Amino acid sequence: MRLLYDMLHEILVFFRIEGFISIIKSGNLSSLKTIEGILAFLSPLAPLLVFAEVLWLLVIHGTNVKIYKIPFLIIILNRAVERLLSLSITLFFIQLCDDYAIFHIPFKWYWVPFAYLIYELNSYIRHYAAHKIRLLWCSHSVHHSATELTSSVTLTTAYLENIYTDIFAACFCTLLGLPPLMFFTVMVLDSIWGAFVHVSEKTIHNGRLGFLEKIILTPSHHRVHHARNFLYMDTNFCSIINIWDRIFGTYQEEKADDPVQYGTTREMDSHNFWDVYFGEYIDLWKDVKNAQGINKLLYLIMPPGWNPNQELQTAKVLRKQALNNNKEIR
Repeated sequence: MRLLYDMLHEILVFFRIEGFISIIKSGNLSSLKTIEGILAFLSPLAPLLVFAEVLWLLVIHGTNVKIYKIPFLIIILNRAVERLLSLSITLFFIQLCDDYAIFHIPFKWYWVPFAYLIYELNSYIRHYAAHKIRLLWCSHSVHHSATELTSSVTLTTAYLENIYTDIFAACFCTLLGLPPLMFFTVMVLDSIWGAFVHVSEKTIHNGRLGFLEKIILTPSHHRVHHARNFLYMDTNFCSIINIWDRIFGTYQEEKADDPVQYGTTREMDSHNFWDVYFGEYIDLWKDVKNAQGINKLLYLIMPPGWNPNQELQTAKVLRKQALNNNKEIR
């Protein structure tokens, strides 16, 4: 009986419907009109989208279930670690930073766009660093390991990355004035769109959304971000509004003559859990172990592909070469 209860609880946690069920049980349906009620209603949308696409691809398209092995194992591992640690990291750092906030914006609907721009900037900085600092890339590469993109990839993240992502987001957004409810509101909206932009090409073929391409991040944009093509490497870091990519010069459209190839440039067995989850750490350890002097530290903080012999294979160098080749072809 206990096992069945635990399994039901884990299903409720995965689909994020505990809050919604609590409201229904209380009989106070008017609370659905409150911010907390709206968040309880919106929170399940991201996992439901993932589940719906899994069914769609398996039933309609006959997709090989093998592509879900790694996401499934990673979800189980992350949840097991989360239950073991039982940490409320986000709330702790929100409370820690609240007294040091530069200002406090009111929780009004018309402040939501501004709040999201702050949240998006937090995502951009953290995401950019995860691609440019090799130690951080070791965790973030788990999310880029898939050689076929589906919405389930949005859940394929290393638990360690989840921790420092939450810490950075909580501190950054709180210091720039987001109250807790505003923070969680934009975070939920971000997670819903995050699940959507990871959808498979079998679900939405070209991934484009017409005139919205100029304003928001589309599945096509995010497919570029997950590509290992040199032209596409380290681009499109934003989550919903691609303003920061355009401002900082990391925006890249998908090219018809350069089809996306998913995965990482490191040779990896994308169906091997240990290689996906720990492979980058093992390679980094080997480089640090064999390096001399200050190079041991540099291997940790320089971008993936850096080496002390200046035979650089970083994304910046490879993308620059690809851009130059495109200009020559034209």
